[in-house]
Amino acid sequence: MNALITISLLAILILYLGLFKAKKALLPVALAGLAVAFILAVLEWNSGATPIFSNMMFYDRFAVAFSCITIFSTMLVLLLSKDYFERISNNIAEYYALILFSLAGIVLMVSYHNLSMLFIGIEIMSVSLYILAGIKKRDFSSNEAALKYFLMGAFSTGFLLFGIALLYGATGSFDLDGIRNYMVTASKLSPLLYSGVILVIVGLCFKVGAAPFHFWTPDVYEGSPSLITAYMSTVVKTAGFAAFLRIMMYCFGPVQHFIVPMLITIAALSLLIGNVTAVYQQHFKRMLAYSSISHAGYMLFGLIALDGSSDNVIFVYAAAYSIATIIAFAVLIILQRQTGNDSFDSFNGIARKNPFLALTLTIAMLSLAGIPLTAGFVGKFMMFSRAISTYHIALVVFAVINAVIGIFYYLRVVIAMYFKPEDRTELTVSPYFKVVLAFSALATIILGIYPDFIAGLI
Repeated sequence: MNALITISLLAILILYLGLFKAKKALLPVALAGLAVAFILAVLEWNSGATPIFSNMMFYDRFAVAFSCITIFSTMLVLLLSKDYFERISNNIAEYYALILFSLAGIVLMVSYHNLSMLFIGIEIMSVSLYILAGIKKRDFSSNEAALKYFLMGAFSTGFLLFGIALLYGATGSFDLDGIRNYMVTASKLSPLLYSGVILVIVGLCFKVGAAPFHFWTPDVYEGSPSLITAYMSTVVKTAGFAAFLRIMMYCFGPVQHFIVPMLITIAALSLLIGNVTAVYQQHFKRMLAYSSISHAGYMLFGLIALDGSSDNVIFVYAAAYSIATIIAFAVLIILQRQTGNDSFDSFNGIARKNPFLALTLTIAMLSLAGIPLTAGFVGKFMMFSRAISTYHIALVVFAVINAVIGIFYYLRVVIAMYFKPEDRTELTVSPYFKVVLAFSALATIILGIYPDFIAGLI
C-alpha cells in the first residue's frame, strides 16, 4: 500500500506548491512522485500479500498489476497536460491535485477486500472527476458535462450502495471472503442476495459506461476538456473493470449461472449501440465516446467466462485500449489547439504536413479496430478465445460482425489523413507530445508482436 500513501501525500504536496506559486514545478513533481509510486507498487509484486487493515484491503498481484497500469497511464496523460491547464486558469495546482486524488481512489478500487472500501474508492474517484469535468467554468458544454456526470454518478452510486446493503443483509458481511463463504456453504441462497448481485452489477456497469447504462457517456466525454476525457476513458474505465472483475472472481462464481445471461445481454447491447452509433458521428471526440462503449462490451467477455486467467485477459485488453486511446486524444488535443475543430474534415491531409503524427494515429486506429500486429488485435483475440472456450459461439460471431463495423469508422480517420487533400498550416508537436506518441505507438506494436510481455503477469 506504499503506492497509495505516496499518491495521497503527492496530491497534498502539489497543493502546497500551488500556494507558493511554484507553477513550473507542478508537472515535474507530479511525474516524479508517480514514478516513485509506480516503483513502490512493483516492489510489492512478490511480497506474499495478505489482507490488511482488518481485511479491508488486499494488495495482491492483481492489485499491483492494475495499480501499475493506471499509474503509468496517468503519467502519460499528465505529460499531455504541459501548458494545457494554463489555458484554462491561473490556479493550476488544484487540477493536478484532483487528478492525483482520483488516482488514490482508483488504487483503492483495484485493491479492496471489503465492499465498504470499494464504495469509498469509487466516491473519492468520482467526486474529483465531477469537478474536473467542469473545470472550464465559462464553457457551457463543460458545465453541462459536469452536471450530467454528477447526476448520473450519484444515481449509479445509489444502485451500487443499495446492492451492497442487500448483500450484507443476505450474508451478514461486507468482506469478500465472508460473502463467498456464504454462497458456497448456504443450503439455499437468500432472495436478497440475488437482488444485491443485480444492483451491484448495474451500479458497476454505470461506472464503466456499458449499455444500456451508457447514456451519460457521449455527452460527458464530449463536453469535458479533452485531457480529462482521455483520463476518464482510459484510467477510470480500467479501474472500473478491475473492481468489477475482483468481485466477480472472489464472490459471484457460485451464482455465475444467474449472472452470465445478464452480462451477455449487456455485452451485446454495448457492442451494437457503441459501434452502430459511432458510424454516424461527424466529430472525432464523440466517435471515441461511442467507441468506448463498444470496448466496454468487449471487456465484458472477460467477466462472462470466469476462471483463473480472466484477470490476465482484461489486463491485456485494458493496456492495449489505454495506450491507443491516449494516442488518439493526444492528436485530438493538438488539432483542437491549432484548428479549433475536431470534425473528421480537420484530419484531412495531416500525413502531408506531419507524417509522424499521422503514423502514430494510424497505429492507434488500427489497434482500436483490432488489426493484426497491434496490441488491440491481441486483446480482442484473447477475449474471443475466452468466450469460445465457454461455448458462447453466437456471441463471438456477433462481436466479430461489430468489429468489422468498427474497422469502418476507425479507418475513416486514416483515409482522411492520407487520401483527402487539404491546405493547412504546419502542425507543430511539442516534445512532451512526441514522447507520449512515440512511446505509445511503439508499445502498441511491441505488444501486438510479443504479447507475452504482459500476458502472463498476473
